[in-house]
Amino acid sequence: MRIALLGPPGSGKGTQAARICQTFSLPYLSSGDILRAERDSDSARGRKIKEFMNSGLLVPDELTLELIRDKVSALQGGFLLDGFPRTLPQAEALNKLLFDLRRPLELVLNFSVAPSLLAKRFEGRRLCSNAKCAATYHVESLKPKKDGVCDKCGSPLIIRADDKPEVVKQRIETYEKQTAPLIKFYGELGNFKTIDAAGSIDDVTKTVLAKIRRHFEE
Repeated sequence: MRIALLGPPGSGKGTQAARICQTFSLPYLSSGDILRAERDSDSARGRKIKEFMNSGLLVPDELTLELIRDKVSALQGGFLLDGFPRTLPQAEALNKLLFDLRRPLELVLNFSVAPSLLAKRFEGRRLCSNAKCAATYHVESLKPKKDGVCDKCGSPLIIRADDKPEVVKQRIETYEKQTAPLIKFYGELGNFKTIDAAGSIDDVTKTVLAKIRRHFEE
């Protein structure tokens, strides 16, 4: 299975990605994780990435695609790709790269949630203050055992700076503008399915796993 996930911040995509990978024994390829790992490796590419990140600039698509190519090439089987692509040019470049490797995407899942619900999810999200832990919680759907304290390491929970209402509004608007062309692009390729991610975590998981199984059994 070669699957990619799309979805706005707060859609629960990360949680579902972990469950998909566990169920189908898929390697998890997160573009953010790949970039950070390369940055911390002190390689020539890592130093370039560090310069961009330290300057507050986006890492160029070409460099991200180069890293994804290396990761996919090293795998024997399928994978789950998360965090990339985010724009139409990225999707087109990724599509060409994967076809060149003879490993094209077989399924793209788009997690859809109304902006009003996304905003509410962000308002309740909490993050472990310990950077090495970085566990996430929610005051309604994923409560810690002790209010305000991380279950895993005991550190205080905090509200992320980018979870503030005005920042959230901008992030959602930006995502919607960038993603509309992606939905059309993958829809025309015939390997695109939308997931209603407004329900509970477990209900969404049931829907996701069922759609994946049906798609690969067809």
